[in-house]
Amino acid sequence: MDDRSTPLIDIRNLYVEYLTNRGPVRAVENVSFAVKSGEVFGLAGESACGKSTIAHAILRVLRPPAVITGGRILYKGVDVLGLERTSPEEYRNKVLGGVTRKGIGSSAELIERYRWAEVSMVFQSAMNSLNPVVKIVHQITDVLMRHLDIDRAEARRRAEELMEIVNIDKRRLEAYPHQLSGGMRQRIVIAIALALRPSLMIMDEPTTALDVVVQKDILQQIDQLKREYGFSILFITHDLSLMVEFSDRIAIMYAGEIVELAPANEILNNPLHPYTKGLLASFPSITGERVKMSGIPGAPPNLLNPPAGCRFRERCAEWTGVDIPRSPQLQEVIPDHFAACECKYGRADHA
Repeated sequence: MDDRSTPLIDIRNLYVEYLTNRGPVRAVENVSFAVKSGEVFGLAGESACGKSTIAHAILRVLRPPAVITGGRILYKGVDVLGLERTSPEEYRNKVLGGVTRKGIGSSAELIERYRWAEVSMVFQSAMNSLNPVVKIVHQITDVLMRHLDIDRAEARRRAEELMEIVNIDKRRLEAYPHQLSGGMRQRIVIAIALALRPSLMIMDEPTTALDVVVQKDILQQIDQLKREYGFSILFITHDLSLMVEFSDRIAIMYAGEIVELAPANEILNNPLHPYTKGLLASFPSITGERVKMSGIPGAPPNLLNPPAGCRFRERCAEWTGVDIPRSPQLQEVIPDHFAACECKYGRADHA
């Protein structure tokens, strides 16, 4: 049984910048959180707040002009940002539990093994990420044969098993992506992400562009697969109402920073940060009295030149008008519930 007290992946003080002609844009600012074994950890916030950048940093697929300028990402105790300096022996002992695996004799092979075999990802707009001119069977078997010492016949057999796992007729392996519905393509992308039985699956907006019925069906299936195979999920979306239903814990991001982190039911029933309250107030309820919806006024700050101190203050209905030069830090306001709001939870040394 998974030990939920043990972090599977631990992000510590992560900084990511995008280098532009107008100067560096710091998309992720001093972000720290951990995903436990067997946990669904939600990462929510408006578009462009840094959620996908964090996911790509974890998987080590960030490309220029993105640069990781600080922090560590520990997977089972191994810093994945330093895999080039990690010996195969250390990797086998810490990550694989001492088990020898073929094809991890160099740093490049370690990175490739880490991606997809240990941590996989369902990318944003996943149903459009399949190659449109390649049959589904080859898109799955190529992954299996790249990482496993198996022939094409065995890869085909495993591909058929994966199709059964996501409730798609194995005859659909001979189809091209355009011959499948959006929900089926989404399931196939999930099947590819599951192919090597990773310990952590990152799901970046996995139900975008799907209707609510298909969306619910896919999330229920993901939850069933998680229970069966025991992997953890980093679930990324801007839809906080969906995330509350699916996640164990949730971190709320705003303008590159985490402003609140708590168990999902605490986020729903007792939000502490004004931004979280605004997000929750932006979603209609299907029960209770009809009320006028209220959005969050204004727009996120320009990260080329972010304001000093609280980045949410210009949009915050609870701002006291007092400027605090330093960015608010996450504080444990109540047990296991953290918020970064100096107006309401300022520390004595800021008085």
